[in-house]
Amino acid sequence: MTASRLPPVTLTLKQFIRRQQVLLLYRRILQAIRQVPNDADRRYLKDWAREEFKKNKSATEEDTIRMMITQGNMQLKELEKTLALAKS
Repeated sequence: MTASRLPPVTLTLKQFIRRQQVLLLYRRILQAIRQVPNDADRRYLKDWAREEFKKNKSATEEDTIRMMITQGNMQLKELEKTLALAKS
């Protein structure tokens, strides 16, 4: 039997929405990282993103999660700006 990717407990609607926001942020960060031209930088950023999300995986406090999502979005915007400048 294969392991389920679903959480072991039922999530509230608010938790479900936050989880979707986190997953969307993670995917958007990885998509932006794929645009980094240098292989070593791309690997470093991918490992960094993976470690940050793993490190904060056990966070349960609503305010803390909201703050981390906000910080992640700001870092994503900064990365996107840097990539846009590098292309021009």
